[in-house]
Parts: sequence; C-alpha cells; structure tokens
Amino acid sequence: MSKAILNLYNKSVKKQLFIPLAILLFLIIGTAGVVLYGKGYRIGTQTTQPRILETGLLVATSQPDGAQVFINTHLTTATNNTINLSPNVYDIKILKEGYFPWAKKIKIKKEVVSVTGALLFANAPKLESITEIGGSSPVIDPSKTKLAFNVASQSARRNGIYALDMTSRPILTLRSASNQIVDDTLDVFSEAKLSWSPDGQEILATIVSNQNPNLSTTYLLKSNSFNQNPQNVTATLDTLMANWENERQVTEHSQIEGLNKKLKNLITKNFDIIEWSPDKTKILYIASQSAELFLVINPPLIGADSTPQERSIQENAIYVYDMKEDKNFKISDSMESQVQDSESQIPLTWFPDSKHLIYMDNGKIGIMEYDGTNKTTIYAGPFTDNYVFPWPDGSKLVVLTNLGNPDITPNLYTIGLK
Repeated sequence: MSKAILNLYNKSVKKQLFIPLAILLFLIIGTAGVVLYGKGYRIGTQTTQPRILETGLLVATSQPDGAQVFINTHLTTATNNTINLSPNVYDIKILKEGYFPWAKKIKIKKEVVSVTGALLFANAPKLESITEIGGSSPVIDPSKTKLAFNVASQSARRNGIYALDMTSRPILTLRSASNQIVDDTLDVFSEAKLSWSPDGQEILATIVSNQNPNLSTTYLLKSNSFNQNPQNVTATLDTLMANWENERQVTEHSQIEGLNKKLKNLITKNFDIIEWSPDKTKILYIASQSAELFLVINPPLIGADSTPQERSIQENAIYVYDMKEDKNFKISDSMESQVQDSESQIPLTWFPDSKHLIYMDNGKIGIMEYDGTNKTTIYAGPFTDNYVFPWPDGSKLVVLTNLGNPDITPNLYTIGLK
C-alpha cells in the first residue's frame, strides 16, 4: 500500500515539475522566435526541406503616406509598411499621384533595419504672394525664421524696410504678415543694404551716398517694431561689427568644441563650413584641402545610409558630412561655378528637416537629399538672384520674382510644397 502511494506521489511531483518546465521552455522558444523574426529571419519553403532564411527589414515610409512601393520595378506594398528582403541591393521607387517620384538604391543586410524616409513634393506647387507693393534684396536672419526686405516702389511713407516673421499665423492672408520697421521720411532706407544681428533682434541698414559712393550712413534698427527715430551708428560701426563677429565666432567655436577630439580634428583641418544643419548633426562645407578623411566611427554603424560616400575630398568641392553616422557625401565640384557674382545668395542651403538641401541650378529651384540623391526640380519659373528661402516648417519656399514680366516690380511669393 505504501509503495503504491509513493508511486502516485512521485508521478504527482513529476507532473508538477513538468508543467512549469514546459511553460518555461515554451517561453524560451517563443522569445527566441520573436527575436529572430524581429531580426528578419523567416522560414523558407522554396525547397523540399523548410529552412531558416536570413533576411533584413525594409521599413518603407513616406510623407505623405499611402504611396506605392516598387522594389526592382515590382509593385510590392504601400507606405507605411515593413518588408522582409534577402540581403542584396535593391532599386526602391515610391510613387504617389500628384507628387514627384522618389527613388534610391538601398542595400539590405541581414538582421538590419533600413528605412526609406521618402519626403514627397507636390508636382503642381501653388504660388501665393506675400507682398503686392514690391520688394528687393531680402535677407534671412540667423534663425531662419524672419526675412527683412526693401520696398522702393511706393510713396516715402510706404517705402522703406519691412520684416516678415515666418512663424506668425496671419489672420487672413500672407499679405498682412509683413510689418514696416522704418520708412523713407528720414533717409532712403528703401535703398539700404541690410544685415541681421546674430540674435535676430536688430538690423543694420547701410545707405550709400548718391553724391559720393565712398560715403555711407549706417543705422541700427529694431526688427520687431517701427523705428520712429533710427539710431545712427556710423561712428561706432567698426566696434559694433567686431562685437557681432565675435558673437558669431563664439557660437561656431562652441559647436565645434563640444565634439570629441577626433571629430573636432577632422572638421577644423579639412572643412570651410558653409552652414550647419538645423539639428546640428550635419555640416555643409567646402573642402579646405584635398585629403583622405579618416574614420571617426570604426567599425561603421549598422543600418547607416547605404548610399556610397566619398572620403577622398578635393579642394574647393562641396560636401555634406553626417557626424552621427560618420558619412561624407559629395554635392558639387566647386562653389565658384555655383555663384555668379558676389551679390548673389549662395545657391545651397539646408531644408528645415536637416535631411534635404535646397539648390539653385540653371535658373531652377530644386531639393535633394543630403547624400546628393533624389534631386527634384520644384520650380522652373523666373526668380531673382537666387533669393530662395525655406519656410520654417518646410511647407513652402519663399522666392523673389516678377513672374517673368519685366514691366512690374518683383514681389515675394511662396511656393507650396505639400
């Protein structure tokens, strides 16, 4: 009797141990399966024997979403979606009606997630006027949120200098968004050359004498209100300019000093910086010398941009360096061929998302990705002297144009991108 009870007890203990062990084993196998699935592994059935396939993941995203995704010319899915692909280089094309196409070669690696991040631009952009009383020589402030420009086609009271805060939300139309900050009753401010202070709170207006081009008068203006009595700073201009330049250099120096030693050496030795990206992670620059850029991040980051980079830089060529991924991309052979005269705007500037560049080429305005791919002509109409500025939220561009009519004074217009 006691032996039978003992056998039953042993069976009960074994059963009690088996259940939690089976649950634990199930959890281990399930967790491993989820991890492998997340890394891109799939069970293949193309052969008679099932086998584990090593794949990578392509996350096909676009703005706006709902676009068609073609992989090697085959319509595969729609954005936003995740696709398993075997390791290889694929031609990815993203299409949406009413928008310019997006295309790129993307290298898929096993267990690595690659993201398209396609920003699609409308192929029929809408133009909206900002001014209707004319405008000239617009200058954007360091924060890229405000524009100052001259008006010289009206009466003395309406002529002068105007400022546009692009972050404001006008009640009616953009035509009501500009504010006059000084008129022509005291001096011909409509002919002044404008420059912003480093903090964007003040504007210098320099007026050259019509009788003697070697003589000029400079005023310091507040940018956010009307200047009833503009401050003449001609006598102290050199000191003021030196202070502003010192502020700019301190800002530039602090950005570089905050980097690690290897990255700092790479930048100071080889880069003439044109402009930092808005998020301060990328640098648009002219190569100060021909050199081979050493690796800052070694081994390279997994899942980084797979577009071929160029680490052999040529003096005076234009590049973008991505500090987060330690990647370097060539944009143009030379800045000299890009700028027609000293008064023109530099025909390259960052788009607000820090992932694209705005460029001007042969009288056309385009946007490209920071690695030089997906060059898209946004506007092929007339515009003046490379005066092209992005709206802070990336929804539109600002241009100065007379719309091809030489008999009218140019005005500021926006070009809608979405």
